[in-house]
Amino acid sequence: MLILVFGGLSLHAQVNYEYVKAADQYYAKGDYYSAARWYEKALGKGKIKGRTSGGFSPYGSNRAVAPKQKVAVSDKEQAMFNLAESYRKLHFHEKALPYYQDAVKTERFPLARYHYATTLRAMQQNEAAESMFNEFLNSYTENDPIRESAQRELASLQYQKVQTDVVDMSQYKVTKVTGLADTGGLYAPVWIDNTVYYTSTKPEEGAPKLQVNNNRVYQASYTNGTFSAPAKMGLPEMNDVHQGAVAFSPDGNKVIFNRWTIGGGTKSSSLYISKMQDGKWTNPVALPEAINMPGYNAQQAFWMNDGKTLLFSSDMPGGFGGFDLWMTTLDELDNATPPVNMGAGINTANDDQAPYYHVPSQSLVYSSNGRVGMGGMDLYYVKGTPGGTWGEVKNFGAPLNSNKDDIYFASKGKASNILEDVLFSSDRDASCCLEIFALQRTILPKTISGIVVHCETKVPLPGATVSLINPSNNQTIGTQKAGTDGSYSFTIDDYMPLKAVASNEGYVTNELRIAEPANLSMLKLMNPDICLNPIEIEKPVVVNNVYYDYDKAELRPESFPELDKLVAMFEANPNIKVEISAHTDSKGSNKYNQRLSEARAKSVVDYLIGKGVKPENLTSKGYGATQPVADNTNEDGSDNPEGRQLNRRTEFKVVSQ
Repeated sequence: MLILVFGGLSLHAQVNYEYVKAADQYYAKGDYYSAARWYEKALGKGKIKGRTSGGFSPYGSNRAVAPKQKVAVSDKEQAMFNLAESYRKLHFHEKALPYYQDAVKTERFPLARYHYATTLRAMQQNEAAESMFNEFLNSYTENDPIRESAQRELASLQYQKVQTDVVDMSQYKVTKVTGLADTGGLYAPVWIDNTVYYTSTKPEEGAPKLQVNNNRVYQASYTNGTFSAPAKMGLPEMNDVHQGAVAFSPDGNKVIFNRWTIGGGTKSSSLYISKMQDGKWTNPVALPEAINMPGYNAQQAFWMNDGKTLLFSSDMPGGFGGFDLWMTTLDELDNATPPVNMGAGINTANDDQAPYYHVPSQSLVYSSNGRVGMGGMDLYYVKGTPGGTWGEVKNFGAPLNSNKDDIYFASKGKASNILEDVLFSSDRDASCCLEIFALQRTILPKTISGIVVHCETKVPLPGATVSLINPSNNQTIGTQKAGTDGSYSFTIDDYMPLKAVASNEGYVTNELRIAEPANLSMLKLMNPDICLNPIEIEKPVVVNNVYYDYDKAELRPESFPELDKLVAMFEANPNIKVEISAHTDSKGSNKYNQRLSEARAKSVVDYLIGKGVKPENLTSKGYGATQPVADNTNEDGSDNPEGRQLNRRTEFKVVSQ
């Protein structure tokens, strides 16, 4: 076979050297699609101008060596690893998998096992992923965020197993939307009335060759679960610039969205604003540098319904990790106040993105890859209000979340069912790209169960009275007697924070706080045991959470739930005689403290009588500061606030039964 040589390099070798060189350059610029294409050609996996490579290996013995190479290129192992990385960053997990398999055979790439494991997890090969994460942790010596991420991935695999066991899919309907595009990504749905605005990379007919698949904003009608009449939204565009992920002002006359470019291996994103004038969107203008801080990225805005507060994601300084959620206020001229980070309770050391606020349920919804979840980016929610306080961040669980990326959320659900009618983005069914899905959740009745037991012996207490109470308003939802095995079971419409109060003859009443389960899809919730202690004669018991107005004897309303437990104890033990006592700290005169404690004890007795307790079963007693349970001052004479707080207390004591 005649091998033509040009400039000291065989024709095959010269061609493949150019392939690797091109691939390396695209890879360095962050154009992973082009990099993958050329790496595959160089590795003999792709086609070269209509013919296969014929098994020729640019790294084999048939590669002539050029006397001088001006540009060093990747060797075979590096090219394969870069190819795996390119496909991973493009979310082509299936294509990345075999190249990571090769990469882990060498110790050259310390992170190959980690990325191989995440790829296995994305491909739902969970057992293999778990094994590879453990193998990575055993071989990786650094104590850094990558190690923490691998540990979190292992915890997420366990979370997935639990989700598989507890989720009842009969209450959900999940469908991939159709009618918007045959190819390309679809994501970031914004749902206003019967119109959905979304971002897509579907091919644009007539666009320049390198801009055919740019991200653009579209809109479509959405009625009864069906999309129709998709069309471009009409936002002015720029050459070589992507744009998407819109957020509208409450009146619909302004829109904020991302514009970004990709170059040098990095993405540069900023937020722009456009206004509706004469039926058209004006040329977009970048938001102030307070939001678009030079050298950093701002993206994924959400406009609150006050028309002023803007939530967005950014990697600007002052955050907790990668992208954080931030909050700012815009005035009438679109000037912005200095952004405020939304805090460590929401943001993580990784990426927290795509904020959405569901007004009916007062819930912030966002996507994060920094928490234990189903895998990749998961959707989370947290109750609260921007600028106020936030509750506990919770994972929506399956089926809203999957083992891949789930991000961007829009809901028409009511306060009691945020998942009643939802649009969201996920790549769960795609080889590479995000797609839009619709989800509907029908609330099915939930069962809350448990057992009442003796605290010490753990023997069940049959016949115990159990009341299920809504602590937000102290209303009783239901009351029942425990069965012969001490068990109880309530059926409710849906989960909410509750408490179960148990009482029984000869026992002190106790309660169990019941939080919403981590996964709202569970139809059955088994509570920990409620344990009751036997009544002990003449033993004082502190009644927690009893509050009075300052310097007064009037009970505050937040005391009522705790006192109602005493009422339950009297109902289960109608013949007991109880002393209610109140105590103060040492501040003030003895006479003053005695009078105040007597008045407070009487207030408690009056409340109990008002709830039906027989007056002859109650006595009140004030002890002032004569029976401290802690020091009011420290050894050096300084004040001891913790001790004083313990001394200011209300107690009950059963004197006979």
